[in-house]
Amino acid sequence: MQRLRIRYAKRGRLRFTSHRDFSRAFERAIFRARIPMAYSSGFNPHPRISYAGASPTGAASEAEYLEIGLAEVVDPGAVREALDEALPTGLDLLDVVVSSGGALADRLEASVWEITVTGVDPATAQAAVDRLLAIEEVLVERMTKKGLRTFDARAAILALDARECATTYAGEDSCAILRVVLRHGTPSVRPDDVLAALREISGTPIGSAALAQRLAQGPWDSEGGTVGDPLQPDRDAAG
Repeated sequence: MQRLRIRYAKRGRLRFTSHRDFSRAFERAIFRARIPMAYSSGFNPHPRISYAGASPTGAASEAEYLEIGLAEVVDPGAVREALDEALPTGLDLLDVVVSSGGALADRLEASVWEITVTGVDPATAQAAVDRLLAIEEVLVERMTKKGLRTFDARAAILALDARECATTYAGEDSCAILRVVLRHGTPSVRPDDVLAALREISGTPIGSAALAQRLAQGPWDSEGGTVGDPLQPDRDAAG
């Protein structure tokens, strides 16, 4: 069985697609594209698809990943072209490589996010960032399937700064972009949790209208302070 690893993007209005909605859309795209999928055994077989590190609903992303198992060997480029054509615009396939083995999820150690917040100028946002980075723990609350949960958002923040927006937004006289690198863990700290932490320590209503976009996710290089490409080992193995 051939295994292919796929990077895809969620853009525009499709950022509101939930993980379950994307799963259904992807399985329909596989059927329309006539990809020779491998299926699980048992009474109710399912196509062999595994997802890793899915972004929260409402967040745009340039770095979503999944892996599929095929019943026969095919050209990864042909699979990318066929599936991209079968998926709706806004769910866009960016890369397909042959798996070199191991668990893809183990390579997804951190994510780079950009969070656009309006109604707050960059100087005010940076002051809140500086206060957050100066302390070791910030407890935030989030409603989960198991009820209200309290956890430390600060521990997952590997890097954070505030920048000026390149464009202005209608009805807003100020805007800032927060660029944050988050370490993956349990529970997973999300962009909304970072905003909640900033509000908690600054008292500033940061993030009342925020748009989050994941730019990358992959292995964390602590020395270089960068997030790498999780598919590079597969490319290297392919020659």
